[in-house]
Amino acid sequence: KVVKNMKLLVFGSNGLVGNSLKRLFANSNLFTSTYFSTREDTNLFSLDETSKLISEFGPDIVINAAAKVGGIYANNTERTDFLMENLKINLNILESCISNNKIKIINLGSSCIYPLDAENPIAENSFMTGVLEPTNSPYAMAKITAIELGESLRIQYGHEVINLMPTNLYGPNDNFDINNGHVLPSLIAKFHGSLEKSKHWVVKLWGDGSPKREFLHVDDLAEACYTCMQKYDDAEHINVGTGEDVTIKQLAETIVDVVGYKNDYEWDTSKPNGTPRKVLNVDKIKSLGWEPKIGLHEGIESTYEWYKNNL
Repeated sequence: KVVKNMKLLVFGSNGLVGNSLKRLFANSNLFTSTYFSTREDTNLFSLDETSKLISEFGPDIVINAAAKVGGIYANNTERTDFLMENLKINLNILESCISNNKIKIINLGSSCIYPLDAENPIAENSFMTGVLEPTNSPYAMAKITAIELGESLRIQYGHEVINLMPTNLYGPNDNFDINNGHVLPSLIAKFHGSLEKSKHWVVKLWGDGSPKREFLHVDDLAEACYTCMQKYDDAEHINVGTGEDVTIKQLAETIVDVVGYKNDYEWDTSKPNGTPRKVLNVDKIKSLGWEPKIGLHEGIESTYEWYKNNL
């Protein structure tokens, strides 16, 4: 079924994913009208404000791209905030849709919902089969709750809730904080900030560089959202990724090449590595005709250009 003559409401429009959805949908003729909500117009910690916006705009499709996100350090030190804030956002959006089961809901989760020891590549049926990775388990629990609530709405009220589980995302509008950002944007900021240092300057990187991770450009996720709007309606959540991974060492080498950093860097093995390997099985979403289009080197180049232009 093709999505047309419909109204689209996106929550979290100032974030990494929300900005990408805005680029894809704001000036297109795919929808009769679009509303890109931010915390300036609606407080998602308030059920009343969230319900009011949904009721007044009357969307046919809601994309929940709102979340409190961060890297290993932020997740591990702000555990209460990550759990409570993400729970509140997800609960208020989904509860506000209960009275209208004609709204199609795209709920964006995270690959951190999967167990620490899940077999790689991680398939959708690995969900809830083991213990979570401890450094970001509060965030994961909030996302797991949203999946369960979406499935409950489907069973009890007949809602069409599609839960997308993207891998590690990056791109324009990312958080480039060297302490609280995810690994890829943090490394871009760290190496760029060290360009003018003396030749004796050494950049310190977390861990030993051996963990393997998968990275997806956020614009590929936005395309996946549109594909799933049209072609997917199963109760089971669906993975979104490239199906390919690189070591953090390889990632650092690529970023060094793109940024043009000439000095040394070394690994601080007193810092945590996180999960040894995490790559998703993306057979299901590829069966719908979606493929990632942006390669890692190309994506890092364009992300770095955006970063330099927005310092």
